[in-house]
Amino acid sequence: MSARVIVVVLGKQGAGKGTQCKRLAQHLGVPHVSTGDILRAAVRDRTTIGLEVASILEAGQLVNDDLVNRLVEERFNDADTAGGALLDGFPRTEAQAEALDQILGDDGVKICINLDVPNALVAERLSSRRVCQECGAIYRDSDIEAISGTCTNCGGDVVQRADDMPEAIHQRLEVYERDTAPLLAFYEARGLLVRIDGDQAPQTVTAEILDALAERGVA
Repeated sequence: MSARVIVVVLGKQGAGKGTQCKRLAQHLGVPHVSTGDILRAAVRDRTTIGLEVASILEAGQLVNDDLVNRLVEERFNDADTAGGALLDGFPRTEAQAEALDQILGDDGVKICINLDVPNALVAERLSSRRVCQECGAIYRDSDIEAISGTCTNCGGDVVQRADDMPEAIHQRLEVYERDTAPLLAFYEARGLLVRIDGDQAPQTVTAEILDALAERGVA
């Protein structure tokens, strides 16, 4: 790629952002940058930052902008982002979106994909989700008996995250509506927003996103 391709993927928790970013990363040849994964790794490794954010993540709250901005800026110093990145979980606020503009400089965001899903589906997906504590692989609760609670990828323990509990899900949706939903207007005003129905088969969602990227000359 001759220019850095930055794609922001928005959507409520459980909308399928992680699944789609992994698929798109292979197609575009750029990394899937998930701030949630970065923060959880810091918590798992008990780094200084990880100790700060552990209680915040468990409560389903957002880490403060300054900390997240710093982590993202550091990530963009890595060689694998030279061609661009798929951003999942960042920006989550208008302040973070403005900080992203500063981090990217002349490159800028090329397109913002929003995966639209109803709240009822979000609650259903998250409450049945189980995650490997080591590698982050995602399972459904129906898979747990078959795998005996052990990740088939790395052998790590597969658990239900604290922020996937019903009370935390409700809290996360409230935070999303308050802080992240306004980003739709932010990117729409710039002519960058594309809305995709996330309540479809994953391969259908991927195909629609690729069509949108092609129309913008990104894919």
